[in-house]
Amino acid sequence: MTSGLWELVLQGVWVTIQLLFFSSLLATAVSFVAGIARTHRLWIVRFLAGLYTEVFRGTSALVMIFWVFFVLPPAFGWQLVPMWAGTLALGLTYGAYGSEIVRGALGAVDPAQKEGGIALSFTPWQRMKLILLPQAVPEMIPPFSNLLIELLKGTALVSIMGMGDLAFSGNLVRLALQESAEIYTYILLIYFVIAFLLTRVMRGLEKKLKAGVGKAPKKKAAAVRVPEGSGVS
Repeated sequence: MTSGLWELVLQGVWVTIQLLFFSSLLATAVSFVAGIARTHRLWIVRFLAGLYTEVFRGTSALVMIFWVFFVLPPAFGWQLVPMWAGTLALGLTYGAYGSEIVRGALGAVDPAQKEGGIALSFTPWQRMKLILLPQAVPEMIPPFSNLLIELLKGTALVSIMGMGDLAFSGNLVRLALQESAEIYTYILLIYFVIAFLLTRVMRGLEKKLKAGVGKAPKKKAAAVRVPEGSGVS
């Protein structure tokens, strides 16, 4: 490929990374809000969070992108740029999956921990902040890592809006060179490298969060003084 075509591919990589960053931020925020709401004591909060989860988890991310970019703008009289339309559609869709991860991790915390917070007269928010989340978040990292990789692959769907992501740029290069095998091999390798780096980062984050969790603080060994004349040397 010529330098101009490589520049087009690199621009697509940059667009994909931006979309991944923004949509993952939105998905993370939505995951925690909806996931915590699924454990709320009020049934109406649990119902609304559950309704959101089932709707967005049960619909296609591709169709959701169509709705956000093509259907909603005429209905409300505004138009989102492709980047924000893709961010909104992907963030809400994958946030629904993430909310189940959060709900499951919070439900897996030992009930004795929750009862201890009640015994200490902690408010529900204090129990969530000081007891439940510190223990649940490290357990969320592995499934969140998988979800992040799925989100990376899902970014290719935005090419239907004409957005110049990696998949769209690769297709333009393919049309220019009339060479499919070489171009799509490069695209696969680029996706793999990005996914591999994300996996390494998430694994490092998991180790950092789990460091010291559930471990008793180390005690320094007390120095033993041997009486003189005891015959012990």
